[in-house]
Amino acid sequence: MHRLRFKLVLSVLAITMLVMAGLGFVTGHIYGDHYENNMKDRLEKEAHLASDLVSKDGIDPILSQRQAEIISDRLDARVTIIALDGTVVGESSTDPILMENHLDRPEIQELINGNDGSKIRYSTTVEDELLYYAVGVKQDNETIGYFRLGLSTDRMSEMTQSIWTIISICFTLAFVIIVFITYRLANQMIEPIENATSVAIELAEGNFKARTFEGNQDEIGQLSKSINVLAYNLEQLTRRHQAQKERMETLIENMGSGLILINTRGDISLINRTCQLIFEENTELWVNQLYHDVIRHKELIKIIQNVFITEKRQRKQISFPVLLEIRHFDVYGAPVVSDSGKLKGIALVLHDITELKKLEQVRKDFVANVSHELKTPVTSIKGFTETLLDGAMHTEELRGKFLGIIYKESERLQGLIHDLLELSRIEQQYFKLNWQQTNVKAIIEDVVVLLRDKANEKKIDLELITSGDCSIKGDPERIKQIAINLINNGITYTQAGGKILVTLDGDSDENVMLQVRDTGIGISESELPRIFERFYRVDRARSRNSGGTGLGLAIVKHLVEAHHGRISVESEPGKGTAFSIFFSRSFEE
Repeated sequence: MHRLRFKLVLSVLAITMLVMAGLGFVTGHIYGDHYENNMKDRLEKEAHLASDLVSKDGIDPILSQRQAEIISDRLDARVTIIALDGTVVGESSTDPILMENHLDRPEIQELINGNDGSKIRYSTTVEDELLYYAVGVKQDNETIGYFRLGLSTDRMSEMTQSIWTIISICFTLAFVIIVFITYRLANQMIEPIENATSVAIELAEGNFKARTFEGNQDEIGQLSKSINVLAYNLEQLTRRHQAQKERMETLIENMGSGLILINTRGDISLINRTCQLIFEENTELWVNQLYHDVIRHKELIKIIQNVFITEKRQRKQISFPVLLEIRHFDVYGAPVVSDSGKLKGIALVLHDITELKKLEQVRKDFVANVSHELKTPVTSIKGFTETLLDGAMHTEELRGKFLGIIYKESERLQGLIHDLLELSRIEQQYFKLNWQQTNVKAIIEDVVVLLRDKANEKKIDLELITSGDCSIKGDPERIKQIAINLINNGITYTQAGGKILVTLDGDSDENVMLQVRDTGIGISESELPRIFERFYRVDRARSRNSGGTGLGLAIVKHLVEAHHGRISVESEPGKGTAFSIFFSRSFEE
């Protein structure tokens, strides 16, 4: 901006200097010419006046010399009186006898030729430059000689020098004033432009809060005001754009589905955080990489290629292994097309439907298991009833045996239906616990007393160890149900002569731990993840013979979660199993 100020000031001053120089030059010459013309007019008038005086007495050598001296003194000029033949008869500067013939003098020749007899030239007689003016001396309208006045040009030079000095001083002062005014005006004009420029630069760099000073209501003021309005609009637009961008980034990063954008070159241009959970990899490194170099699943690559080739939407359910688990995905692939219909890339959305698949499989298994579990007792009851009706009822021994089997199977069927209804009720949204301050120690002691006879029948040692404060907020009946299921399972799966240790630890300030450890058959590591599923049994034949329904642990898990607790299991085949439940002391109901 200093360069603009320099250019503006320099341009104005250069033009001003040229104009003033030209004006001074013209003015000086006009004044010089005017002064010279005035001097010529003066000489002309004085020469005619003097020639009239000379013409009265005629051209006389003695009288003319005297006249020349007198006129010279009066006019302060050189006076020369010349005869018609060019002889000098009167000269104020020297002896006329010594003078050469003046007929060839330029001013005399001009006069003889009928022109103005004025001439400026150097005189060897007086050794000075003089302005000469010659006129004819006439008597009776006849020229009898010539009269010449000579005035030194020193006066003209002094006057010209004075004129140029005055002009130079005036023009210098005027130039200085013009420089000052121009610089002030340039500052007044350039300063708001500089402010506007600096604000424009800050706007270009992204600082939309920058504002310029709004001065007068002239064009520059209007420019500053327009820049401020532009800055305000850009700031508002940027805020809206930033807010939209943040919302979009938040939506993309936190959406439950995986999102991948691929450009026309096949490079991954965007991938969200959910894809890290889907592929179990650091997918941030996939950005700007070719999709077939980083995606290792052929079915997914095939969907991408089909979208690129057909430029149509694709939807397909695929599955691929992630770590040690097979996961299922509903994949949507769609082309990204510009307004002109040109393909700009594709978008890929992956919905994880693994849980849905699991639920679907659980539903199928549940239907199959319920059908199987109900079919066995119903078939037994129907079969033995038909046998009785066919005549066995008349034999007392067979009748008592078959009725005992029918009773046992009906009890098993009743227990199965009860557990199914219980599990269904627990899983309902409206299911609520009867919250109250509960002494878990008293509950466990009652359960141990209740099941001790059953344990003694199998010669199993049932032992209880308690410590600390075992009071929590909970539902006493449901906690009792949890304990009965766990201890009863331990009795069922522990061989005769085994041991079941029930430990209740209330020493922690955060939770109360209930652990049931047996020395039974144990559970293999591969079966541990499934023991809380409905109808899943580690030893199906033994469980069915003992009257188990396969729903006990599923009920236990739901009741523990309803108490905001957690359950874990440790087991080793042939050495026993330990179930540990942690009831939290502090939680929101």
